[in-house]
Amino acid sequence: MRISYNWLKDFIHLPETPEEIAQKLTQLGLEVEHIGTYESIRGNLQGVVVGEVLACQKHPNADKLSLTKVAIGNEQVVSIVCGASNVQAGQKVLVATIGTTLYPSQGEPLEIKKTKIRGEVSEGMICAEDELGLGTSHDGILILQTDLPNGTPAAKLLGLITDTYFEIGLTPNRADAASHLGVARDLKTLFNRPIQLPDIQNFAIDNHNLIIEVKIENTKACPRYAGITLTNVVVKDSPQWLQNRLKSIGLTPINNVVDITNYVLHELGQPIHAFDAQKIKGKQIIVKTLPEGTPFLTLDKQERQLKADDLMICNAEEGMCIAGVFGGLESGITQETTSIFLESAYFNPDYIRKTSQAHGLKTDASFRFERGVNPEMTVFALKRAALLIKEIAGGQISSPLIDIYPQPILPFKFEVSYKNIHRLIGTALSKEFIHQTLQNLEIEVSHISDTGFQVKVPPYRIDVQREVDIIEELTRFYGFGNIPLSPFAQTSYLAEFEPKDRHKIQYQIGQLLANNGFYEIYTNSLTKPVYTQLLKSISEQQNILIINRLSEDLEALRQSLIPSGLEVIAYNLNRKQKDIKIFEFGKTYHKQTNPQGNKVEQKYTEKSHLAIFLTGNRQAETWQQKSKAIAFQDLYNILQIIFQKLNLKITQTIPTQNPDLVYGLDFWVANKLIAQAGLLTNSILKFLDIKQQVFFADIDWQTAFDLYQPSTTYQEIPKFPEVRRDLSLVLDKKVTFQEVQNLALSKEKHLIKNINVFDVYEGESIGKDKKAYAISFILQDENQTLTDKIIDKTMEKLMQTFEKELGAIIRK
Repeated sequence: MRISYNWLKDFIHLPETPEEIAQKLTQLGLEVEHIGTYESIRGNLQGVVVGEVLACQKHPNADKLSLTKVAIGNEQVVSIVCGASNVQAGQKVLVATIGTTLYPSQGEPLEIKKTKIRGEVSEGMICAEDELGLGTSHDGILILQTDLPNGTPAAKLLGLITDTYFEIGLTPNRADAASHLGVARDLKTLFNRPIQLPDIQNFAIDNHNLIIEVKIENTKACPRYAGITLTNVVVKDSPQWLQNRLKSIGLTPINNVVDITNYVLHELGQPIHAFDAQKIKGKQIIVKTLPEGTPFLTLDKQERQLKADDLMICNAEEGMCIAGVFGGLESGITQETTSIFLESAYFNPDYIRKTSQAHGLKTDASFRFERGVNPEMTVFALKRAALLIKEIAGGQISSPLIDIYPQPILPFKFEVSYKNIHRLIGTALSKEFIHQTLQNLEIEVSHISDTGFQVKVPPYRIDVQREVDIIEELTRFYGFGNIPLSPFAQTSYLAEFEPKDRHKIQYQIGQLLANNGFYEIYTNSLTKPVYTQLLKSISEQQNILIINRLSEDLEALRQSLIPSGLEVIAYNLNRKQKDIKIFEFGKTYHKQTNPQGNKVEQKYTEKSHLAIFLTGNRQAETWQQKSKAIAFQDLYNILQIIFQKLNLKITQTIPTQNPDLVYGLDFWVANKLIAQAGLLTNSILKFLDIKQQVFFADIDWQTAFDLYQPSTTYQEIPKFPEVRRDLSLVLDKKVTFQEVQNLALSKEKHLIKNINVFDVYEGESIGKDKKAYAISFILQDENQTLTDKIIDKTMEKLMQTFEKELGAIIRK
């Protein structure tokens, strides 16, 4: 649920900052999950001011440019080079000053800087409509008709607003807080400040020109129903203030009548529904259920088969609305509507919940009705909506206010004991605090004695029906943090996260690899010195030799885990085990010799590694599927799983620099090499008589452990959808996917969220030295829904870049 900070201030005085209010609401149980900012348009034209063109002349070095002198307030005059054909002296314009960031209707944000254009200084920008994000026109600069002084912020001229909103994770029991009034009521109690309800004193009946009869056949499902008619209504767009209010809480304005019903719902928590009165056949409203299977066309143009328990708002002939859930297409408000019937009701939560679930319809109205709205707010909200429609859409109230309420819903009455309050909370609360808090919550206290009192809880507080509920309310406002801890309460350990444990992390990664079909090996740290001659990534000068060696095969400490891992593979291959997936946590040992004058200093180092080997087939052949040979992608995938487990964000992936790999990738985190992976060369394989390909990965385990973050960072799910577009590129074989990816991100880093190769083809049909990549691009704008025009423009820019810089052929 979204609550506007500015809207809250209409109800209660709030000198506190939005952050302070959010903290208080969370303490009260209205958990604020997110604080956001609403702007009428992105950036709200901050830094854009009203200016006046004092002089305008042709640019000496460009026929289509003009040199202007523009007054921007405070006796400041700036020089601006302008490319618009309609710029003239004497015009009032909007000027983006130096340092301003513009958010145009299309394309990337633009920061205004002092620059030279064709040799002339330009100290700002005279803006067109699309450059400001106000529309799509680029026919010329925006010319103003205003008497406002130069330097006036554009936001003031255009009536733009900035608001803060709170995303509240409302729990199911707090139906009373599902509105701005409900949230304000909690703040009223916390701060002990008054709240101001909307003024409805001017409500009056203008005439009796349109009378609609109302009947309730199912009073159990509809305990209270109120309605009124208005005539001579003009349906049009809402005024800007109303649109801004709705947009600030994530709603899309529709028209003035519908917007007012939505406004009152979020203001007071009471759903209001408007019918086109001319479509109410027989001038009758009948609240009843219809036979099972009755077809009904809803506002979303879907025909639904009604259930026998679906409460319906009907006219004399047919259903018009699924009560409390969704309106009907035929009776809705349109631009041709001139008279309306306004409905405000209290529906039984059980009926609404069943209907909402049965039809899969979740609306703002059903959200509140199925939890229980305030039955005493029905008429007040109706009058509020009627007055707003008169003010905004014109018209007259043309019938008496109908209010059918045969059996009023009674408040909850029960006894509360001071002793139980103190016992359950764990501390003594003053009687003054208890009584004042309950009074602010609109809970009536009576029959006060030395031991306790009686309460009368309004029916909209459906979560407060027992003594323990009253105690919970008192605890919320007293503050859980103010309750002293027992002297016996203790803990052996208290921290946000446990300290990093090398052995625990190594065990978790080992388990992860085992779960993916790998076997762990342990090999001897002593090895053959000859391996240093076969591996180009290590040096014979760094060998650490054993003085009293046991044998020539165990003469040196290993500098790489490759030989020992390959020995295990060779051993298994000799025993007909060809499909092998193994890993080892191990150390390598290195000697460094540094001349120091006449002496030579020797330094010894140990390095921790995680080595991974894959060879053979992915899985054994079965009658259901043929076996496939292990490929580099299998190794790459397991590395990604490990990086994700360690919360490592790979910042760069480049072709491997390891000379012992035929091909592969190096993975970097910031400026640290974290892993190398690829296909091992034949020289070492041939020495060990291994005749099948072996893929190998070496993770610098010490660096990985140092960079490991035990905490997890979460980010909000984007509100706007992503879009996928595919391209097929024919490239030279020497061009790597990494080059394609880096080039794409350098040209469009704002919208591209992911790039993936889903097919690679090589064959004579495209050329001997060519290959074809099928690449998917995931595009997403976090601030707006992408249009086809923006998507096509982005993809066209990428295609031109690939053709120009990589010599690519785009297969269309």
